[in-house]
Amino acid sequence: MKRILMVKTTSMGDVIHALPAVQDILQHYPDAQIDWLVEEGFADIPRLHPQVQQVFTVAIRRWRKQLLRCRTWQEIRQVRGALAAPAYDAVIDVQGLLKSACIAAWARGPHHGYDARSIREPLASRFYQHRYAISYQQHAVTRIRTLVALSLGYAVPQDLPDYGLRVQPASALTTALTLPPPAWIALHATSRDSKLWPEEHWIALGRHYAEQGWSMCLPWASAAEKSRAERIALSVPQALVLPKLSLQQLATVIPQARFAVGVDTGLSHFAAALDVPVVALYTDTDPGLTGVAGGRQAAAINLGGQQQVPDIAAVVAAVTQVTVAENQRQP
Repeated sequence: MKRILMVKTTSMGDVIHALPAVQDILQHYPDAQIDWLVEEGFADIPRLHPQVQQVFTVAIRRWRKQLLRCRTWQEIRQVRGALAAPAYDAVIDVQGLLKSACIAAWARGPHHGYDARSIREPLASRFYQHRYAISYQQHAVTRIRTLVALSLGYAVPQDLPDYGLRVQPASALTTALTLPPPAWIALHATSRDSKLWPEEHWIALGRHYAEQGWSMCLPWASAAEKSRAERIALSVPQALVLPKLSLQQLATVIPQARFAVGVDTGLSHFAAALDVPVVALYTDTDPGLTGVAGGRQAAAINLGGQQQVPDIAAVVAAVTQVTVAENQRQP
């Protein structure tokens, strides 16, 4: 039995990109024990994978702001001790950053990672005993699956990714929260205003599907996001502003939707990982290498790019395409 530590600490979409490698490992080593090292704010993502055994959490973002506190160093010692306890057959840093390489070094076992020419921070490669040249000119999911395959000695996968997430038992809140069918999810919130899709576009899209009897469902996490959701919902018939939900709660709600439309946000990647067809909208970043990647059960289409704002007609056409593709994949 192989024991493997996956190191992917941040951020939400990037952690999701690493999930298909877990399924690849299990296909070749069904009895493998797979652990994961992740930033505390994203720990629920590997925990949603039923085959990830132990999730170690770090708090680099918080620790940096609290370096003079005794509690910070206590937490660091605890994580170091926990990581050093097991002996791993492979420690694979799929993040490829100095911070991830340094923390991965706390774990015992042969360390694998990208070579100096294959990562943004070449010094990180000095922490690895085994280094691999992997082209930047491919999607992040493919790069990670390739790195893990080379690290463990099996053929590089050529099939569509399987994220392997399984919805956990619903909480009392989400048990009571059943989306009105047919419904779709509008993932309108993101980390930077430059990534937002105009509210008038969301309203126009919501009205388009309301005319066909579809309910537009709007999740939110912050007060600003809730206000935006409420403004959109006021102008869209049958729109529903969801209550504030945790990531695990969203994992039981999002799969109820027929499709998702989302901006450049981790939740768009999350919807794809939950086998929901996704149309992702990019207005300030290039989705070519890190956009939403559809899996084996549901397709994804990325629209837009830097200084490009997808229009309503393009989004509607893409939604039709991903939902048709899903119907064709159904047995």
